[in-house]
Amino acid sequence: MDFSLFLQQFLNGLSIGSVYAIFALGYTLVFSILGIINFAHGAIFTLGAYFTYSLAGGAFGFNGLLANASLPFQMPFVLALFAGSILAGLAAVLVERLAFKPLRDRGADPLLTLVSSLGAAVFIVNLIQYLVGAEIYTFPANAYGDLPPAINFGTATRPIPVRTVQVIIFGVSALIVVILTYLINNTKIGKALRAVAEDVTTASLLGINTERFILITFFLSGFLGGLAGTLVGSSVSIAGPYFGISFGLKGLGVIVLGGLGNIPGAVVGGLLLGLAEAFVPGGYSG
Repeated sequence: MDFSLFLQQFLNGLSIGSVYAIFALGYTLVFSILGIINFAHGAIFTLGAYFTYSLAGGAFGFNGLLANASLPFQMPFVLALFAGSILAGLAAVLVERLAFKPLRDRGADPLLTLVSSLGAAVFIVNLIQYLVGAEIYTFPANAYGDLPPAINFGTATRPIPVRTVQVIIFGVSALIVVILTYLINNTKIGKALRAVAEDVTTASLLGINTERFILITFFLSGFLGGLAGTLVGSSVSIAGPYFGISFGLKGLGVIVLGGLGNIPGAVVGGLLLGLAEAFVPGGYSG
């Protein structure tokens, strides 16, 4: 393979792999606290992309309840990205209150919790389709500002162009991973989360409000999922309500590859999967 093409594919793989990583971190956080996989995470991924699209001034199509509807205001894309991710985090908290907490309070079998989260995912996906239809929505080409469409990592005689949006995605994802790692390892909230993950009962006896930190975990998980959904949507498009399903399956593959509940493993697993797709014909092209 030509070195220029190799480097271009490598950078593409890092870009999508970094998104897989932050998406899988959402799975990992919940699993590390409750020991269960939240199948609604893929739907939250989708929801975050729709939230950001709407807040950034996007109008919906003709097939849903909100046909031709748009918000009376428009946020700058970066602010809409942050706000949409927060709304996705709040949606994840709502899922926890409705689909997880009642079963946890009754000491239900973990299998029932999996089924409940799957039901929540189906509900969210169908609600999105009912409200805005199943059309494909695209973010504006200048969502990230008046930047050039591609950045040349090579020379004038041997260019290695990489789409600017992919470079931004990698930078944002890397920043999020650094912030989350610092939060988990160097703050009181992170230490409390690690204590709850180690043993909920012992953490409660030590005076930690375990319910509060379970909510924080779901919020962080939803925030990461919504952020990942918007980043992918801004690179390709929002391909309908089932947009997050395939990414949800890939996220499961990442946490299995990196080790269930292992945060560094989720990051490494995401990058490896992204690189593998970049070098396999028919993989994600960004």
